[in-house]
Amino acid sequence: MMETTVAVIGAGNRGNLYSDFAKLYPEKMRVVAVAEPDEERRDQFVQKHQIHSNNIYATYDALLEKEKFCDAVIVATQDNEHFQPVMQALNKGYHVLVEKPMSPSIDECYAMVRKSKQNNKLLLLAYVLRYTPFFQRIKQLIDEHAIGDVRHISIDMNVAYWHQAHSFVRGNWRNLASSSPMILAKACHDFDIIHYLIDSRCQKISSFGELTHFRKENAPSQFIMRCLDRCHIEKDCPYSAEKIYLQNNIEWPVNTITNDLSIEARLKAIETGPYGRCVYHCDNDVVDHQIVNMQFNNKSTATITMSGFTDKLERYVRLLGTHGEISGEFSSNQISLKPFGKKEMIYQVNPATYGMHAGGDFGLMEQFCKQMTASVSSNDFYDSEDTILSHIYAHMAETSRLNGETVYTSEYIPKLAEAKGKRDITRATQ
Repeated sequence: MMETTVAVIGAGNRGNLYSDFAKLYPEKMRVVAVAEPDEERRDQFVQKHQIHSNNIYATYDALLEKEKFCDAVIVATQDNEHFQPVMQALNKGYHVLVEKPMSPSIDECYAMVRKSKQNNKLLLLAYVLRYTPFFQRIKQLIDEHAIGDVRHISIDMNVAYWHQAHSFVRGNWRNLASSSPMILAKACHDFDIIHYLIDSRCQKISSFGELTHFRKENAPSQFIMRCLDRCHIEKDCPYSAEKIYLQNNIEWPVNTITNDLSIEARLKAIETGPYGRCVYHCDNDVVDHQIVNMQFNNKSTATITMSGFTDKLERYVRLLGTHGEISGEFSSNQISLKPFGKKEMIYQVNPATYGMHAGGDFGLMEQFCKQMTASVSSNDFYDSEDTILSHIYAHMAETSRLNGETVYTSEYIPKLAEAKGKRDITRATQ
């Protein structure tokens, strides 16, 4: 595999994680430029990758004004800030890896895919679950008809109470106006992997969920805005900022609240920044729990249960077939196959240790580098237009949740296409 050169837009948590691939596999990838508005974060990134002073930028506009000087661009900005840098990068002739979700706007998703196809450039969405040995082994078992025909898939997305508090109450994904519905931000992975495994288009979706707990009426005091403001329940509160950010762990999510991870800097961050706010006094408006029910053209069904009220951050998956069951716990990388009337078989997959998501981050970056050195049209494992279905399904689920009705793909997508005047959107129903 030839070395590929990349520029990174957004040197936050995900931008750093994807870029670290170059530190471990320099023969495959080299980071040659960065655009990041936070000066301290930018300087740390530059130092890590030894980036030349000519290729250091505060904004993506400045980076993309230059003539094309590397192979690809990684866009790891916030959800609603993907569109412009992706489009500009594709127009400049770069291959692009974009963090999920592609965009909160379906129209923007299709515009990005159209641009990549017009320019014959790879647009890879960071759906890391597709690239895990765990889900690839399950897909293989399905293709081998190990459980006959799949009739149902269920995924429990256990968000974990501390992750809910960090990301969806205090953090960047707490608010619809600045991010996207939580079912899209967190569970678009799950819509995509269900679509990947079940290999059929969804007919209809119903969904239920609310923001019930992290609300002002549940606050211990209407006057105490921060955990360290002498809150009388702080020592017993599991969502306490002190418990989450001032302990021994300095990895994610702690490393997102400040660039300086000393105890003094972390203390200052929760005394003055958004991550020290009482979880009952934030400007959050996304759900804290939601379920989704789906039926597909092949008459199979699926459910996604997403909850912030779990102890572990974990995915559990279960597939029910006409001749057996498959189940697994994502973090353990262990899969159970139970053919009806036969002995249970256990498969232990062994992912790469790089990154997160049970080897999915490694698989994603490996695929990105591999695909850039091959013909874009030669890859039948990944289709950027196909992955937009997960975004459509997430929006359908949110529409169902808000309106209290079953949403039909055959009605939803044509209305969407009519409103946007886009023919290619209607192909999602086929």
